[in-house]
Amino acid sequence: MSEPLLTVADSLKDSARAALGSRNLILVGLMGAGKSSVGRIVASQLGIPFIDSDHEIERVSRMTITELFAAYGEEEFRALETRVMKRLLKGGPRVVSTGGGAFVNERTRRHIKKGGLSVWLKADLDVLWERVNKRETRPLLKTENPKQTLENLMNARYPIYAQADLTVLSRDVRKEIMADEVLKAVIEAQKESTAS
Repeated sequence: MSEPLLTVADSLKDSARAALGSRNLILVGLMGAGKSSVGRIVASQLGIPFIDSDHEIERVSRMTITELFAAYGEEEFRALETRVMKRLLKGGPRVVSTGGGAFVNERTRRHIKKGGLSVWLKADLDVLWERVNKRETRPLLKTENPKQTLENLMNARYPIYAQADLTVLSRDVRKEIMADEVLKAVIEAQKESTAS
């Protein structure tokens, strides 16, 4: 009896898993870019754990992100986020989705760069706005003009996100397609690093 042929999807998963090795895959980007939803699919395809750093912060603090911001302010929240990220990235491999401001914080960014392969899910304003404008759980958007606030965050953060190891365009397509594009980017990066 002959062995079943590997499907293209299996080949993509296996190649990406081999390219990642024991490193963590860390998704960065603005709120609404798809870090959590795409990250879960990527982790499932790679057969490694998925961790949402915001959920981990809420678990260890026993408070929601919104409550943490209200009680302690952004600076204290970022300090906690840095400690949690440092701990999360010690083990691996795993897929870690970060909060939108994590990569902007210099100390957290250093941990991410040391802790694995970072992927920026880059989305344009309309895609992000469509995804976040109906949610009440975004403390940074509780402003007079939330869409303008989101655009201001893009302008401030995109040059920093651009320092991620890889960039994948997050657009209005199925999450599975986005996940495949992340896997392809990991494979491509591995090919380029072994060629140089």
